[in-house]
Amino acid sequence: MSQQTRISPQAPRDHGGGLDAAIATWGGTRAHWLDLSTGINPVPYPLIDLPPDAWTALPDKGAQSALIAAARAFWHVPDGAAVLAAPGASALIARIPALVPPGRVEIPTPTYNEHAASFVAQGWTLTNEAADARVLVHPNNPTGQIWSAADLTAPLTVIDESFCDICPTHSLIAEATKQGRIVLKSFGKFWGLAGARLGFAIGDPELMARLADFIGPWAVSGPALSLGTAALQDHVWADSTRRRLADDAARLDDMMRVKGAEIAGGTDLFRLYHVDDAAQWQQRLAQNHVWSRIFPYSKTYLRLGLPAPDRWAQLEAAL
Repeated sequence: MSQQTRISPQAPRDHGGGLDAAIATWGGTRAHWLDLSTGINPVPYPLIDLPPDAWTALPDKGAQSALIAAARAFWHVPDGAAVLAAPGASALIARIPALVPPGRVEIPTPTYNEHAASFVAQGWTLTNEAADARVLVHPNNPTGQIWSAADLTAPLTVIDESFCDICPTHSLIAEATKQGRIVLKSFGKFWGLAGARLGFAIGDPELMARLADFIGPWAVSGPALSLGTAALQDHVWADSTRRRLADDAARLDDMMRVKGAEIAGGTDLFRLYHVDDAAQWQQRLAQNHVWSRIFPYSKTYLRLGLPAPDRWAQLEAAL
Protein backbone atom coordinates (compact mmCIF):
# COMPACT_ATOMS: atom_id res chain seq x y z
CA MET A 1 0.00 0.00 0.00
CA SER A 2 1.31 3.46 -0.81
CA GLN A 3 1.57 6.08 1.89
CA GLN A 4 -1.85 7.39 0.92
CA THR A 5 -4.31 5.15 -0.92
CA ARG A 6 -7.88 5.43 -2.07
CA ILE A 7 -9.79 2.30 -3.00
CA SER A 8 -13.24 1.86 -4.45
CA PRO A 9 -16.02 1.20 -1.93
CA GLN A 10 -17.26 -1.38 -4.47
CA ALA A 11 -13.97 -3.32 -4.49
CA PRO A 12 -14.58 -7.02 -3.80
CA ARG A 13 -13.79 -8.19 -0.27
CA ASP A 14 -12.75 -11.71 0.62
CA HIS A 15 -14.40 -13.43 3.58
CA GLY A 16 -14.81 -16.82 5.10
CA GLY A 17 -17.98 -18.70 4.36
CA GLY A 18 -19.10 -19.12 0.76
CA LEU A 19 -20.06 -22.71 1.39
CA ASP A 20 -22.87 -22.67 -1.19
CA ALA A 21 -20.34 -21.86 -3.93
CA ALA A 22 -18.12 -24.71 -2.76
CA ILE A 23 -21.08 -27.11 -2.82
CA ALA A 24 -21.90 -25.99 -6.37
CA THR A 25 -18.36 -26.89 -7.44
CA TRP A 26 -17.60 -30.04 -5.44
CA GLY A 27 -21.08 -31.39 -4.65
CA GLY A 28 -22.56 -32.71 -1.48
CA THR A 29 -24.96 -31.02 0.93
CA ARG A 30 -24.32 -28.63 3.79
CA ALA A 31 -24.59 -31.54 6.23
CA HIS A 32 -21.74 -33.32 4.42
CA TRP A 33 -19.39 -30.36 4.57
CA LEU A 34 -17.06 -29.38 7.38
CA ASP A 35 -16.86 -25.59 7.19
CA LEU A 36 -13.54 -24.43 8.69
CA SER A 37 -13.45 -21.16 6.77
CA THR A 38 -14.55 -19.02 9.72
CA GLY A 39 -13.34 -18.47 13.28
CA ILE A 40 -16.61 -19.32 15.02
CA ASN A 41 -16.64 -21.59 18.07
CA PRO A 42 -17.94 -24.97 16.80
CA VAL A 43 -19.44 -25.79 20.23
CA PRO A 44 -21.87 -22.88 20.75
CA TYR A 45 -23.36 -21.68 23.98
CA PRO A 46 -26.47 -23.81 24.65
CA LEU A 47 -29.71 -22.15 23.65
CA ILE A 48 -31.98 -21.12 26.50
CA ASP A 49 -35.76 -21.21 26.77
CA LEU A 50 -36.89 -17.77 25.70
CA PRO A 51 -39.94 -16.02 27.15
CA PRO A 52 -42.71 -15.70 24.53
CA ASP A 53 -42.60 -11.91 24.61
CA ALA A 54 -38.97 -12.00 23.48
CA TRP A 55 -40.43 -12.77 20.06
CA THR A 56 -43.68 -10.82 20.16
CA ALA A 57 -42.90 -7.53 21.93
CA LEU A 58 -40.54 -4.69 21.20
CA PRO A 59 -37.41 -5.09 23.35
CA ASP A 60 -37.95 -3.28 26.64
CA LYS A 61 -35.50 -1.13 28.56
CA GLY A 62 -35.24 -3.66 31.35
CA ALA A 63 -33.92 -6.36 29.04
CA GLN A 64 -31.51 -3.90 27.45
CA SER A 65 -30.24 -2.74 30.86
CA ALA A 66 -29.73 -6.35 31.95
CA LEU A 67 -27.63 -7.08 28.86
CA ILE A 68 -25.48 -3.97 29.37
CA ALA A 69 -24.95 -4.84 33.04
CA ALA A 70 -23.89 -8.37 32.10
CA ALA A 71 -21.50 -7.00 29.48
CA ARG A 72 -19.95 -4.56 31.96
CA ALA A 73 -19.34 -7.33 34.47
CA PHE A 74 -18.01 -9.89 31.98
CA TRP A 75 -15.53 -7.54 30.30
CA HIS A 76 -14.65 -5.54 33.45
CA VAL A 77 -15.66 -2.32 31.73
CA PRO A 78 -14.32 0.71 33.65
CA ASP A 79 -16.87 3.15 35.05
CA GLY A 80 -15.88 5.97 32.72
CA ALA A 81 -16.68 4.02 29.56
CA ALA A 82 -20.11 3.63 27.95
CA VAL A 83 -21.43 0.34 26.53
CA LEU A 84 -23.62 0.11 23.43
CA ALA A 85 -25.22 -3.13 22.20
CA ALA A 86 -25.87 -3.47 18.47
CA PRO A 87 -27.07 -6.04 15.92
CA GLY A 88 -23.59 -7.45 15.34
CA ALA A 89 -20.11 -5.93 15.39
CA SER A 90 -20.32 -5.48 11.62
CA ALA A 91 -23.18 -3.00 12.04
CA LEU A 92 -20.90 -0.92 14.26
CA ILE A 93 -17.91 -1.23 11.90
CA ALA A 94 -20.03 0.21 9.09
CA ARG A 95 -21.04 3.27 11.13
CA ILE A 96 -17.93 4.18 13.11
CA PRO A 97 -16.22 6.11 10.26
CA ALA A 98 -19.13 8.57 10.21
CA LEU A 99 -18.55 9.60 13.84
CA VAL A 100 -16.00 12.26 12.89
CA PRO A 101 -15.20 14.16 9.67
CA PRO A 102 -13.25 12.10 7.10
CA GLY A 103 -9.47 12.26 7.18
CA ARG A 104 -6.66 9.74 6.99
CA VAL A 105 -6.95 6.32 8.60
CA GLU A 106 -4.20 3.80 9.30
CA ILE A 107 -5.22 0.12 9.35
CA PRO A 108 -2.17 -2.18 9.60
CA THR A 109 -2.46 -5.09 7.18
CA PRO A 110 -3.09 -7.91 6.60
CA THR A 111 -6.25 -7.78 8.67
CA TYR A 112 -10.04 -8.03 8.56
CA ASN A 113 -10.96 -6.01 5.49
CA GLU A 114 -14.37 -4.61 6.46
CA HIS A 115 -12.75 -1.82 8.46
CA ALA A 116 -10.95 -0.38 5.44
CA ALA A 117 -14.02 -0.78 3.25
CA SER A 118 -16.20 1.07 5.77
CA PHE A 119 -13.78 3.96 6.18
CA VAL A 120 -13.32 4.33 2.43
CA ALA A 121 -17.09 4.28 1.90
CA GLN A 122 -17.32 7.30 4.23
CA GLY A 123 -14.67 9.26 2.30
CA TRP A 124 -11.56 8.44 4.35
CA THR A 125 -8.09 7.93 2.85
CA LEU A 126 -5.99 4.92 3.81
CA THR A 127 -2.43 5.66 4.88
CA ASN A 128 0.61 3.94 6.41
CA GLU A 129 1.62 7.05 8.35
CA ALA A 130 0.39 8.77 11.51
CA ALA A 131 -3.26 9.47 10.90
CA ASP A 132 -6.50 10.94 12.22
CA ALA A 133 -7.80 7.44 12.96
CA ARG A 134 -6.25 4.04 13.55
CA VAL A 135 -7.88 0.59 13.57
CA LEU A 136 -6.24 -2.37 15.32
CA VAL A 137 -7.75 -5.86 15.24
CA HIS A 138 -6.66 -7.36 18.57
CA PRO A 139 -5.76 -10.19 18.31
CA ASN A 140 -5.41 -9.72 14.60
CA ASN A 141 -7.28 -11.73 12.01
CA PRO A 142 -5.62 -13.72 10.46
CA THR A 143 -2.15 -13.40 12.03
CA GLY A 144 -3.10 -13.34 15.73
CA GLN A 145 -0.88 -10.32 16.45
CA ILE A 146 -1.41 -8.76 19.87
CA TRP A 147 -1.28 -4.97 20.27
CA SER A 148 -0.57 -2.84 23.34
CA ALA A 149 -1.72 0.47 24.81
CA ALA A 150 1.36 2.11 23.27
CA ASP A 151 -0.09 1.35 19.82
CA LEU A 152 -3.22 3.46 20.41
CA THR A 153 -1.81 6.56 18.78
CA ALA A 154 -4.58 8.29 16.81
CA PRO A 155 -7.28 10.77 17.96
CA LEU A 156 -9.87 8.16 16.94
CA THR A 157 -8.64 4.63 17.73
CA VAL A 158 -10.76 1.53 17.17
CA ILE A 159 -9.66 -1.68 18.92
CA ASP A 160 -11.51 -4.63 17.42
CA GLU A 161 -11.52 -7.32 20.11
CA SER A 162 -13.85 -9.71 18.28
CA PHE A 163 -11.46 -12.59 19.03
CA CYS A 164 -10.13 -11.40 22.39
CA ASP A 165 -12.46 -13.45 24.56
CA ILE A 166 -10.13 -16.44 24.17
CA CYS A 167 -7.33 -14.37 25.77
CA PRO A 168 -9.04 -11.87 28.12
CA THR A 169 -5.84 -10.93 29.94
CA HIS A 170 -4.70 -9.20 26.74
CA SER A 171 -7.81 -7.03 26.49
CA LEU A 172 -7.27 -3.28 26.18
CA ILE A 173 -10.62 -2.52 27.79
CA ALA A 174 -8.90 -0.32 30.38
CA GLU A 175 -8.22 2.16 27.55
CA ALA A 176 -11.93 2.55 26.83
CA THR A 177 -12.28 5.52 29.19
CA LYS A 178 -10.04 7.73 27.07
CA GLN A 179 -11.33 10.25 24.56
CA GLY A 180 -11.60 8.87 21.04
CA ARG A 181 -11.29 5.20 22.05
CA ILE A 182 -13.70 2.50 20.90
CA VAL A 183 -13.38 -1.19 21.79
CA LEU A 184 -15.48 -3.62 19.73
CA LYS A 185 -16.73 -6.96 21.02
CA SER A 186 -18.39 -9.76 19.06
CA PHE A 187 -20.85 -12.23 20.55
CA GLY A 188 -20.90 -14.57 17.57
CA LYS A 189 -17.26 -15.73 17.63
CA PHE A 190 -16.48 -16.97 21.15
CA TRP A 191 -20.05 -18.00 22.02
CA GLY A 192 -20.51 -19.56 18.57
CA LEU A 193 -23.87 -17.89 17.90
CA ALA A 194 -23.14 -15.66 14.91
CA GLY A 195 -26.78 -15.86 13.81
CA ALA A 196 -27.89 -14.00 16.93
CA ARG A 197 -26.32 -10.85 15.44
CA LEU A 198 -25.07 -9.25 18.62
CA GLY A 199 -22.05 -7.01 19.13
CA PHE A 200 -20.89 -4.23 21.43
CA ALA A 201 -19.05 -0.93 21.23
CA ILE A 202 -17.40 0.20 24.46
CA GLY A 203 -15.66 3.50 24.97
CA ASP A 204 -15.85 7.29 24.84
CA PRO A 205 -19.39 8.15 26.05
CA GLU A 206 -19.75 10.97 23.52
CA LEU A 207 -18.92 8.66 20.63
CA MET A 208 -21.19 5.94 22.03
CA ALA A 209 -24.07 8.41 22.16
CA ARG A 210 -23.55 9.26 18.47
CA LEU A 211 -23.37 5.59 17.56
CA ALA A 212 -26.62 4.97 19.44
CA ASP A 213 -28.29 7.66 17.35
CA PHE A 214 -26.97 5.99 14.19
CA ILE A 215 -28.35 2.53 14.97
CA GLY A 216 -31.68 3.75 16.36
CA PRO A 217 -34.04 2.29 18.98
CA TRP A 218 -34.66 -1.46 19.46
CA ALA A 219 -31.48 -2.31 17.58
CA VAL A 220 -31.00 -5.63 19.39
CA SER A 221 -33.75 -8.22 19.10
CA GLY A 222 -35.58 -9.58 22.12
CA PRO A 223 -34.15 -13.12 21.69
CA ALA A 224 -30.60 -11.74 21.39
CA LEU A 225 -31.07 -9.65 24.54
CA SER A 226 -32.15 -12.68 26.58
CA LEU A 227 -29.57 -15.06 25.14
CA GLY A 228 -26.73 -12.56 25.38
CA THR A 229 -27.49 -11.76 29.02
CA ALA A 230 -27.53 -15.44 29.99
CA ALA A 231 -24.29 -16.20 28.14
CA LEU A 232 -22.37 -13.22 29.49
CA GLN A 233 -23.34 -14.20 33.04
CA ASP A 234 -22.09 -17.78 32.60
CA HIS A 235 -18.43 -17.46 33.59
CA VAL A 236 -18.06 -21.21 34.23
CA TRP A 237 -18.95 -21.96 30.61
CA ALA A 238 -16.52 -19.28 29.40
CA ASP A 239 -13.63 -20.67 31.44
CA SER A 240 -14.18 -24.27 30.34
CA THR A 241 -14.59 -23.15 26.74
CA ARG A 242 -11.25 -21.35 26.77
CA ARG A 243 -9.54 -24.51 27.98
CA ARG A 244 -11.19 -26.66 25.31
CA LEU A 245 -10.37 -24.23 22.52
CA ALA A 246 -6.71 -24.08 23.59
CA ASP A 247 -6.49 -27.88 23.56
CA ASP A 248 -8.20 -28.11 20.17
CA ALA A 249 -5.94 -25.44 18.64
CA ALA A 250 -2.88 -27.39 19.78
CA ARG A 251 -4.37 -30.60 18.37
CA LEU A 252 -4.96 -28.94 15.00
CA ASP A 253 -1.40 -27.58 14.94
CA ASP A 254 -0.01 -31.07 15.58
CA MET A 255 -2.18 -32.52 12.81
CA MET A 256 -1.09 -29.88 10.31
CA ARG A 257 2.62 -30.12 11.18
CA VAL A 258 2.57 -33.81 10.32
CA LYS A 259 1.23 -32.89 6.88
CA GLY A 260 4.03 -30.39 6.26
CA ALA A 261 2.32 -27.12 7.21
CA GLU A 262 4.19 -24.44 9.15
CA ILE A 263 2.42 -22.45 11.87
CA ALA A 264 2.12 -18.80 10.83
CA GLY A 265 -0.11 -17.46 13.60
CA GLY A 266 -3.76 -17.34 14.53
CA THR A 267 -5.76 -17.60 17.75
CA ASP A 268 -7.46 -20.41 19.65
CA LEU A 269 -10.51 -19.94 17.39
CA PHE A 270 -8.62 -20.21 14.09
CA ARG A 271 -5.11 -21.22 13.03
CA LEU A 272 -3.00 -19.75 10.24
CA TYR A 273 -0.49 -21.89 8.34
CA HIS A 274 2.14 -21.50 5.67
CA VAL A 275 1.76 -24.22 3.03
CA ASP A 276 3.48 -24.73 -0.31
CA ASP A 277 0.40 -23.84 -2.39
CA ALA A 278 -2.68 -22.61 -0.51
CA ALA A 279 -5.01 -22.88 -3.52
CA GLN A 280 -4.04 -26.53 -4.06
CA TRP A 281 -4.54 -27.28 -0.37
CA GLN A 282 -7.97 -25.69 -0.46
CA GLN A 283 -8.95 -27.66 -3.53
CA ARG A 284 -7.73 -30.96 -2.07
CA LEU A 285 -9.63 -30.36 1.15
CA ALA A 286 -12.74 -29.28 -0.78
CA GLN A 287 -12.72 -32.51 -2.77
CA ASN A 288 -13.25 -34.18 0.60
CA HIS A 289 -15.92 -31.66 1.62
CA VAL A 290 -13.76 -29.62 4.02
CA TRP A 291 -13.91 -25.88 3.37
CA SER A 292 -10.94 -23.69 4.29
CA ARG A 293 -9.89 -20.06 3.93
CA ILE A 294 -7.23 -18.70 1.62
CA PHE A 295 -6.30 -15.08 0.91
CA PRO A 296 -5.86 -13.09 -2.31
CA TYR A 297 -2.69 -11.42 -1.00
CA SER A 298 -0.83 -14.64 -0.15
CA LYS A 299 -0.16 -17.84 -2.08
CA THR A 300 0.91 -19.69 1.08
CA TYR A 301 -1.55 -18.64 3.80
CA LEU A 302 -4.15 -21.26 4.73
CA ARG A 303 -6.50 -20.57 7.64
CA LEU A 304 -8.53 -23.24 9.39
CA GLY A 305 -11.15 -22.95 12.08
CA LEU A 306 -11.60 -25.69 14.65
CA PRO A 307 -13.74 -28.78 13.94
CA ALA A 308 -16.61 -29.74 16.21
CA PRO A 309 -15.73 -32.65 18.54
CA ASP A 310 -17.38 -35.24 16.28
CA ARG A 311 -15.83 -33.96 13.01
CA TRP A 312 -12.08 -34.36 13.58
CA ALA A 313 -11.98 -37.67 11.72
CA GLN A 314 -13.36 -36.00 8.60
CA LEU A 315 -10.57 -33.41 8.62
CA GLU A 316 -7.90 -36.02 9.23
CA ALA A 317 -9.17 -38.12 6.33
CA ALA A 318 -9.23 -35.05 4.07
CA LEU A 319 -5.62 -34.23 4.95
